Amino acid sequence: MIRFETNLGRVEISQEYFANLIGRAASECYGVAGMLSSPYQSVRSRLLRREPQDKGVRVRSVNGGLTVDIHIAVTYGVNISAIVRSIIHKVRYTVEESTGFPVAKVNVYVDSMKAQ
Repeated sequence: MIRFETNLGRVEISQEYFANLIGRAASECYGVAGMLSSPYQSVRSRLLRREPQDKGVRVRSVNGGLTVDIHIAVTYGVNISAIVRSIIHKVRYTVEESTGFPVAKVNVYVDSMKAQ
């Protein structure tokens, strides 16, 4: 749960909401072949014996801003730096427009490449 205090009161948004919002935004970017579980999520899914709902996305609140970690697979043969820049801009815009929370940092981890 991500919590922020505003002049109107406290706002709480679930990790699942952020995972769906960010996962959809990142998946719409050209060259993204899919979302991958982070090492933490992989261990957690093995222990719980179920697939995590927040696959590939982790959001933390740090000093009044959000820090987003995204683990992705990219399509073989595309420019990785262009894909990452596109994801960073799209995720930042989508989260700030949807929630009003400032995004301090977006970390994109390219964990795999897949053939078309």
